[in-house]
Amino acid sequence: MAGVYKLEIKESEEELKHMLRVQKTASDKERIQMLYLLKTKQASTIQTASTILGRHRVTLQDWLGNYRKGGIVGLLGHKPRTGRKQSIPQWAQKALIKKLEEAEGFESYGQICQWLENQLGIKSNYKTVHHLVRYRLKARPKVTRPVSAGKSEEQVEAYKKPCQYYKHDCLVRH
Repeated sequence: MAGVYKLEIKESEEELKHMLRVQKTASDKERIQMLYLLKTKQASTIQTASTILGRHRVTLQDWLGNYRKGGIVGLLGHKPRTGRKQSIPQWAQKALIKKLEEAEGFESYGQICQWLENQLGIKSNYKTVHHLVRYRLKARPKVTRPVSAGKSEEQVEAYKKPCQYYKHDCLVRH
């Protein structure tokens, strides 16, 4: 009969129940649940177990293949997810953080790109640098605001003083 599995599950029902409670990830819980369903005869075939779990039959067969090869450790083992390599390495990010913390800093993201290329030899495009600095490092270039050439200290101090027309104790309209 197709779909009938020929596998002896070594763990007892109580052990599988305990493992179900202690699993931290949903995928690991599903894998243990598959074993539990087959052990307790709630699912007599892999097709029935796949319907109960809402997974494809081939997925459950892969899981059982892993269980056959390595037991419970083989079933719960996952391949490490490496992801794509970062275009700006970790050591360069640390140097960039130190440079961003300095008083003078950078005036623009373009200047950061130039600094990375000239000082560290890392060529990276603007968008990558902007995303790294703004969203991952949660920093911004320090842009100095323009100061008027005709501004004097006396005018700044006069502006800071309260207006003579309105007094805090009485606001009288004339």
